Amino acid sequence: MGATTLHALAIAIPTGGVAILAYLVVGLVIGVESMGVPLPGETTLIAAALLASQHDLNIVFVIAAAAAGAIIGDSIGYFIGRKAGRGLFERLGRRFHHFSEERIVKAEKYFHKYGVWTVFFGRFVALLRIFAGPMAGMLRMHYPRFLAANAAGGIAWSTTIGVVAYKIGDNADKIFGEVSVWALVVIGAALVVAYAVYKIRKRRNAVHEAKPAVAAGDADVVPAESADA
Repeated sequence: MGATTLHALAIAIPTGGVAILAYLVVGLVIGVESMGVPLPGETTLIAAALLASQHDLNIVFVIAAAAAGAIIGDSIGYFIGRKAGRGLFERLGRRFHHFSEERIVKAEKYFHKYGVWTVFFGRFVALLRIFAGPMAGMLRMHYPRFLAANAAGGIAWSTTIGVVAYKIGDNADKIFGEVSVWALVVIGAALVVAYAVYKIRKRRNAVHEAKPAVAAGDADVVPAESADA
């Protein structure tokens, strides 16, 4: 069996070769972003669609993975927001600037004004794409209505972005040069590593900031013998 035939099978069969890993990366990144974690979900979808245009992936499976990730991730985010309440956003605000009080208030206004339409059209807006699930849960939006808007928005978004990027990708080799499925895998791995480094550095900074505070506190304590003197 020639290399061309093997390559064609890897594209045609979603469980074959590296392709399945690429589809999982697409769904995972978009799903985690939809839960409320600021990840480049739309960029990942575009990258996968461009690879599909070069016959490294199947665009149907790319769109399906993106839609599934969006719907499942938003639903998980909904239940997290419903259980944790506004305290969740306050805690996240202390860790991520994406969850600043100003942005939370802005997203909340959209929900109060447009209701489920915010969930549907929010899929196309970076800020609302992250907030939609947890915010809807926090505001106790009726879940069947949320799920309907969530599914419709996720499918519409993944199809629109995927097809547009796929069509543009006909000339992607002239713009981006040689890319491969491994590029998408590297993106996913890089995101995980970057997040781990961020957490480690933040923890170290917290320790360094705590040490001067402890030292200053010790300096203010006057030994008992000196005080008696």
